[in-house]
Amino acid sequence: MHIIRIFILLLAAVFLLGSPVVSPYHSAHAGEEEIDFLSDDFYDDDPEEAEFYDPFEGINRMVFTFNDTVFVWVLEPVASGYNYVVPFDFRISIYNFFRNLEEPVRFINAFLQGRVNDSLTLLGRFLINSTLGVYGLGDAAAREFNMPPVEATLGETLATWGIGDGFYIVVPLYGSSTLRDFTGTVVDGFGLTPYYTWTDDLYVMGGIYLGKETNKLSFRVGEYEELKKVFFDPYVAFRNAYFQYRRKLRDHAPEKNLFD
Repeated sequence: MHIIRIFILLLAAVFLLGSPVVSPYHSAHAGEEEIDFLSDDFYDDDPEEAEFYDPFEGINRMVFTFNDTVFVWVLEPVASGYNYVVPFDFRISIYNFFRNLEEPVRFINAFLQGRVNDSLTLLGRFLINSTLGVYGLGDAAAREFNMPPVEATLGETLATWGIGDGFYIVVPLYGSSTLRDFTGTVVDGFGLTPYYTWTDDLYVMGGIYLGKETNKLSFRVGEYEELKKVFFDPYVAFRNAYFQYRRKLRDHAPEKNLFD
């Protein structure tokens, strides 16, 4: 029981830092346009992404191994059991609820990036799903009003303002990132804290975060192992995949910002 409390406190600390992901790789969420990490088309040789500034590779590899161990032996088995017990529709509702709480942060970032139409879409999605979607449990905006989900992070905002990546890092219980993107993630996370101020109990906050991330991971159970099977060096592969993923998101962005 003591070990469980320590683990929950650790997750609460990660939540307070703003981490949105606990798996070793980033993926498109359920209900959004999917990016297939298992497809050969996802990986390509692009000169723009050919070199990465990774001065702390030794430390990053150790963190990667830690994340891999926690993911394989703890997080994915929990998500697999959760996936087996909890019906799909119920899991989708939970996912929609938490995503809706995050829409105001995306709205601000889209606006700061000069993506006016996207910011209006995000504002509309939040208002519609908070009311017609019953507190965000349903995605009425996408289903009834053809307003699909839109991504906008502070990391993207900083990139729009001309701030570079910095160096590549692997964050414990989070995964691949860069100094700029993880800084943005931390600030975005603090922007979500008003929705959790109804409690100051770290165990409760950690439990909420753990439940949210377990629910999200349940939609992609087994993919991580499949990816590892085809990679000679998983660390390098996931580092490359992270930058490829960011590029795919940029290329698929619904609207270019006004500063391009």
